[in-house]
Order: sequence, then C-alpha cells, then structure tokens
Amino acid sequence: MTNKHKILFVCIHNSARSQMAEAFLKRYGGEAFEAESAGLEPGTLNPNVVKVMQEIGIDLAGKPTQGVFDLFQQGRLYNAVITVCDKEAAERCPIFPGMVKRIPWSFKDPSSFTGSPEEILQQTRQVRDEIEQQIKTFVQDASQISYWIPATETNPSH
Repeated sequence: MTNKHKILFVCIHNSARSQMAEAFLKRYGGEAFEAESAGLEPGTLNPNVVKVMQEIGIDLAGKPTQGVFDLFQQGRLYNAVITVCDKEAAERCPIFPGMVKRIPWSFKDPSSFTGSPEEILQQTRQVRDEIEQQIKTFVQDASQISYWIPATETNPSH
C-alpha cells in the first residue's frame, strides 16, 4: 500500500491552470504526492501556458489533456480533488467515490486574457506564480496532516 497523497486538479479545459498545478505538485511534492489533472471539457494546451512554464524549466509541450468524467468512470480514487477554476465551474465537478477532500482554489483563466501578446504572457506568468506559491503552501501544510485517508482504501461492501 502506498502512502502517497493522490491529488487531482480540475479546471474547465485542462489546458492551463490544472496543468500548471499538476506540474508544480510533481516538482515540489516529492515522493509524498501523486498528481494528475483533468478538465470538465478537455481542450488543447494553451500555448502561452506552455511558454511561461518553459521559462522556469517545466516542459508541457505535447502533454495531452484529459477529461475528469473519463477518470471518474475509470473508478480512479483520490485523496483530494482540487478545483482551480471559478466557483460555478467547480460545482460541475463529479463527486468521486471514497473519502475525498474537495478543495476549491480560484485562479484567473489564461484563455480569457486580453491585450498585446506580451501583456497576455505577463498575466499568464502572474497566474503561474500564484499557482506555484499555492502548491508550495499546500505541500508544506499537507506534510503536517496525519489524517489523510489512503486513496487505495475502498469500501469492502462494493
């Protein structure tokens, strides 16, 4: 049995915020975490997100997007599902089986940014940096939590 905290990050298209959060948890979470990301309506990776992540040494180019409902139907289990989109979209996420902690985080959607290409990149960098800081805090706080329920535990009545 693994002691890893299995975390799923969810946003609308799995094209920006959830991908960044997954990448940062993989970078900072060490052996204590297993991270995945998915979207309510999977799209294609945001090229500005790929660019700003490459600036800090994380390569998302060619990474596929995936649907949260596909993971749900596969019976995937998580210790926590973290929504990184606005509240309205977060409420559309499925309820995962088992003891799942639902954590709402809210970040601006890079696909909605306007302005010159450089202004859009700067706004995307700001979201990237906010997500990175949130992940660092999450990892630090989670290391103090002794009540995480292993996602591999299932209800024996099923």
